[in-house]
Amino acid sequence: MAIRSICGFAGCEVVELNVQPDHVHLVAMIPAKVGISQLLGRLKGQTSIRLFHQFRHLKKKPYWGNHFWSKGYCVVTVDLDADMIRKYVR
Repeated sequence: MAIRSICGFAGCEVVELNVQPDHVHLVAMIPAKVGISQLLGRLKGQTSIRLFHQFRHLKKKPYWGNHFWSKGYCVVTVDLDADMIRKYVR
């Protein structure tokens, strides 16, 4: 899967991943030297390029404006509730 390979290339470990039709939940171990905004920018950019290339009809939808992902994202650090969050993502 693209998300796992992109994270691996960046030195991150995917702990949990759940892809839904309209959103993605990702729990990852990210080293301190990797900026979260850089990682998510890379994830969104590279996956959207792959999807638009593989499914060319998606670019014809005028309401997307040639953007696959929304501009924002939610990031939460995990410590004591790690097991609960991993179960939720699963």
